[in-house]
Amino acid sequence: MQLRVLYFAVFRERLGTDEAALEIADGGRVSDALDALAARHEVIGKLRGRFRVAVNQEFVADDRALSDGDELALIPPVAGGSDAPARHVALLATPLSLDRCVAAVGGPGMGGVVTFTGMVRRHSRGQTIDHLEYEAYGAMAVREMTRLCDELEAEVPGCRLAVEHRVGRLEIGELAVVIAAAAPHRAEAFTACRAMIDRLKERVPIWKKEIGDDGAAWIGLGP
Repeated sequence: MQLRVLYFAVFRERLGTDEAALEIADGGRVSDALDALAARHEVIGKLRGRFRVAVNQEFVADDRALSDGDELALIPPVAGGSDAPARHVALLATPLSLDRCVAAVGGPGMGGVVTFTGMVRRHSRGQTIDHLEYEAYGAMAVREMTRLCDELEAEVPGCRLAVEHRVGRLEIGELAVVIAAAAPHRAEAFTACRAMIDRLKERVPIWKKEIGDDGAAWIGLGP
């Protein structure tokens, strides 16, 4: 399939063009397109992980599937953000890391970092829980968590957010979600962290099934 690739700022300057055509195999994802571009241009390989990607004017994760005719834009950090770490949003079937989230939001301008860790508990709604199972609409979940980070960073002055969420089977005590929010002052960091978990629960397509002594139930939907 054919893609239209747009370059801005450092990419446009170093490559000497603002757009190019790219052909990849049918069924390819953003990661496949980036692999092909990195093989074509050294600068793209060197800066991998330090820029964001938009498809048809929407920020996306690397696992986003592409279609023939899609517009792929490489988005360097915006003005004033060149020293900021790349956005850290992850949906994982492996153990989470609060340390990764904290590292992603830290920086010399941050005076406070507030974190939230959600873990599987033994008792819930009067039941004794054996384990949980999380299911997600993967591509949309990553997109929506990224959108929430963008949204809150626009609302809360100077804040920076990172989040990881699990899918699959989780045992008692395992981490289901970790969030880090950094800001120049503690009040903004607390506000951003709390808003992130509240909005994530409301808007991100991730579902939880509790398996306990009294059977199994999808939370919010009954057995």
